[in-house]
Amino acid sequence: MQKNPMTVEGERALRDELEVLKKVKRPAIIQSIATAREHGDLKENAEYHAAREQQSFAEGRIQDIEGKLSHAQVIDIAKIAPGERVVFGVTVAIINVDTDEAFSYQIVGDDEADVKLGKISYQSPIARALIGKEIGDSVVVQTPGGEIEYEIDAVRYGDA
Repeated sequence: MQKNPMTVEGERALRDELEVLKKVKRPAIIQSIATAREHGDLKENAEYHAAREQQSFAEGRIQDIEGKLSHAQVIDIAKIAPGERVVFGVTVAIINVDTDEAFSYQIVGDDEADVKLGKISYQSPIARALIGKEIGDSVVVQTPGGEIEYEIDAVRYGDA
């Protein structure tokens, strides 16, 4: 099975969520089911059915996270010598050549991607165009609205 790249922060967030699900939510749901069972007839007990549905979602998410962590390839950008090349985990500043509009994105794993937070998946068209390039290089990104040309303005490795 293919390894999925993930930043150290992404792995930590998944491990934290997994711990909350296992140590907080799972016991709370089990308690809700036990309480609902005490109310009698389970066929018409909405509390019981809601708790069972919550349990199903929680168990599914636990399995999902455990699967992702088992196939994770954690990449610690802080251990990579800083340079001018765009690689997984860096934050890259780009400028739209036509509009002079500036953007800054960190290239992360699929589960960590959140454009609103400036994090894009390494599989996104922009990231694929940027990876392997260096400061000063121009890249052309194919978008639904046509081609957009960006120039790489800066590359930050971790806190550097």
